[in-house]
Amino acid sequence: MAQLPNGAVILVALLHLYFFVLEMFLWDKPAGRKAFGLTLEQAQTTKVLAANQGLYNGFLAAGLLWGVWAGASGNNIKVFFLSCVLIAGIYGALTASRKILYVQALPAAIALLLVKLG
Repeated sequence: MAQLPNGAVILVALLHLYFFVLEMFLWDKPAGRKAFGLTLEQAQTTKVLAANQGLYNGFLAAGLLWGVWAGASGNNIKVFFLSCVLIAGIYGALTASRKILYVQALPAAIALLLVKLG
């Protein structure tokens, strides 16, 4: 039964690894600019801020994977990091783009529910 919750947590972690790569390394490249709808000038101006944001996404992914790696004793770790992702997603949806609610917060909420039920 732990496979479904852990699979959901791993998917959220993979999403955040993707965000990490986009924000840390591809922000001013075509893939990063397309993902975030930025002009080259906007991307160059905000590159350092995006890298900082990407680093945090990397930490979230690492924490989620740590929780999965820890097995049953990692449930509190998973709940903590999924809650962080959920809160960040809600905040991002309120302040930056409603799309973040669906891309970040919803997967975290589903994974959190599965972990709590599992």
